[in-house]
Amino acid sequence: MKITRPESATAPAPAAGAVGNLAWRWALIAGVALAILAIGPPEGIAPQGWRLLAIFVATIVASIVRPAPMGAVVFIAVCVLAFTGIMTPVDALLGYADPIVWLVLCAFMISRAVTKTGLGRRIAFAFIGLLGSRSLGLAYALVATDTVLASIVPSNSARAGGIVFPVARSVAEAYESTPGPTRRRLGAFLMKAIYQADVVACAMFLTGQASNVIIAKFAQSAGGIELSYATWFIGGIVPGIVSLLLVVYVIYRIYPPEITLTPHATQFARDELARMGAMSRDERIMLAVFVLVAGLWITSAWHHFPYTVVALFGVSALLLTNVLSWEDVLSDRSAWDTFIWYGGLVHMAEALGDTGITRQFAEFSAGITSGWGWGIALVVLLLVYFYAHYGFASITAHVTAMFIPFLVVMIAAGAPPALAVLGLAYASNLQASLTHYGTTPAPIYFGAGYVTQREWWTVGFLISLVTLSIWGTLGLAWWKLLGWW
Repeated sequence: MKITRPESATAPAPAAGAVGNLAWRWALIAGVALAILAIGPPEGIAPQGWRLLAIFVATIVASIVRPAPMGAVVFIAVCVLAFTGIMTPVDALLGYADPIVWLVLCAFMISRAVTKTGLGRRIAFAFIGLLGSRSLGLAYALVATDTVLASIVPSNSARAGGIVFPVARSVAEAYESTPGPTRRRLGAFLMKAIYQADVVACAMFLTGQASNVIIAKFAQSAGGIELSYATWFIGGIVPGIVSLLLVVYVIYRIYPPEITLTPHATQFARDELARMGAMSRDERIMLAVFVLVAGLWITSAWHHFPYTVVALFGVSALLLTNVLSWEDVLSDRSAWDTFIWYGGLVHMAEALGDTGITRQFAEFSAGITSGWGWGIALVVLLLVYFYAHYGFASITAHVTAMFIPFLVVMIAAGAPPALAVLGLAYASNLQASLTHYGTTPAPIYFGAGYVTQREWWTVGFLISLVTLSIWGTLGLAWWKLLGWW
């Protein structure tokens, strides 16, 4: 559904309460920065590095309390860095020359083409036609759609929210399951199953959700471990598939739909496919680009094409064939918003690592875990990191605030760097199962009105136990078999 906003210059002024609400948020952010500056740098840390820490922490706090969109917050932070002389203008803007940032931008453009051509909907209806005769199979069909798209679409809101959600809601309504007394007939089960499985799909691919590329960047800079597309996929494929199968089934058992047979869903899917007709030229081109880009990413160890070059090639092919127009590129607000905050935030985090602050944090924390076996330290720290997500409204905010500190502490405690990186990388995605604000699609599915907040949090916590058990046992054994630790 497209939402249009009035652009009249005479829009009503914000209510006094809203202005006051924004004021205390900005005051909190400024207070955090000033408090850090007042403490002063410890021995061995340059004043310039300490000022950078103050701006970085304030930016993270802003990403949590949200006084403005994420892109605006990071844009302001980058300007402050340049204006105060903490960085030169060239250094402050250096993140926007990072190939990783362009990789994410290109992947968003490819995602737009998947939606624009209708290929995503066609894949969804194809799966429903095959598996949708029962409510459990229907859930698996929609989950399979989301998982396939996750191999190349980095926006979980675009695929789970923009492609899968409308189809799921249409099917639920076809069985007269709507928010209210009939929500448990089918809709509530579908909303919970799809969202919880989407969290797993996010963990399975480097392109599963936008922050995974930041995680890969941090893993390289702080842990010396390269998480390539192929490495991430191979590491996640076994525990990921098992998790997808079990998560949906467990929800089916603990939060079952009242309707178990859905024969009309398969007919609904066939009717929709018939209405769509044969694959259009644009769909065929999109499918070819989809397969080519994903294939080149997976086989990068053989041909050595950089991931960003492959992504740029894919977008160029879509532009040359007019599957995407330049207007499509310019009008993709979410892509450019992500580009702005990615470039600024990633570069700030990298620059902070060069100040020596994270090294001192690791040395201090190593004293706290002194005497612990590295296995116990790793498990405890991972659980703390995982359940701290109750306090974060996005994966990105959590990752940028806690990934590097927790990684350096785990390594300082003696944990194998690869195991620490893998544990944190996959946990950074799986933890979004906990709340109705854990990652971008959560408000979409919760906002549909089928699931109460209490049900959402209860099921989310139970599913976290399931996924942690799978990835903590099967995942651990799989990575050992691969010789990664």
